[in-house]
Amino acid sequence: MTKIETINKVTVQQKWQQYKKSPYSLLLFLLVCISAAITMFALLFLIVYILIKGIPNLTPSLFAWKYNTTNQSLTPALINTLFMIVLALFIAVPIGIGAAIYLVEYAKRGNKLISVVRVTAETLSGIPSIVYGLFGSLFFVKALGWGLSLISGACTLAIMILPLIMRTTEEALLAVPDSYREGSFALGAGLLRTVVKVVLPSAIPGILSGIILSIGRIVGESAALIFTAGTVAKAAGSLMDSTITLSVHMYILSNEGLYLPQSYGTAVVLLIIVIGINALSNKLAKKLGKVK
Repeated sequence: MTKIETINKVTVQQKWQQYKKSPYSLLLFLLVCISAAITMFALLFLIVYILIKGIPNLTPSLFAWKYNTTNQSLTPALINTLFMIVLALFIAVPIGIGAAIYLVEYAKRGNKLISVVRVTAETLSGIPSIVYGLFGSLFFVKALGWGLSLISGACTLAIMILPLIMRTTEEALLAVPDSYREGSFALGAGLLRTVVKVVLPSAIPGILSGIILSIGRIVGESAALIFTAGTVAKAAGSLMDSTITLSVHMYILSNEGLYLPQSYGTAVVLLIIVIGINALSNKLAKKLGKVK
């Protein structure tokens, strides 16, 4: 028996003795393990179910350039989804990160405005997506006269993901040790340079986590976009064109009940996009962390 195996055996015996003395600790340990197993099983079951149902329906006609009643192509919806992601993040990310920087770095401790902004963000994050859709329909579509368009949907989604980006960025900034800031100030750097050169690079992994979650919400959103972006099954040629995203496309196919196989194929594409974005973002976060 090697030294490592001996240490592991002793550690297991010590833990077992602790559990004997405190049965509640053993019960809590079992509950935690069961919860983790259920979570993993639910995720794996969902992924396997979608893949089994959807992969056989990934036919060439499903990826045709134009949608019609014969092929039910998802290509226009896929292009519009990418447009929607870029536009919504372009609007929400600078505002969310800027608000978080203000709350953490510039606002005075104990400022009442901070608590108001945080309560507002938490309230916004708890509003149902259908309410955002109705607001976007009344404000962007009708009041501003943008109609059912790409820009109306992107602005509505930007408001939806803004609290998520702001709070995750705030937590990432708070996780940066104060010693980093103190060291930068000691070297003669001002607050702006400290934030840009020291704090933000250290908080990038946490900020990217918020952006990843935001992308997942954009990709999976349908209720708000039906009222703001529309359901026209063609690739948007401009910001004012009515569009359809993958989630709305899948909803319409399944709601009609005639194209369930194609809706499962669309679900596989959605799943691959989300997994791919997560993988690329994690790699990027690791690289940026190494550069730091």
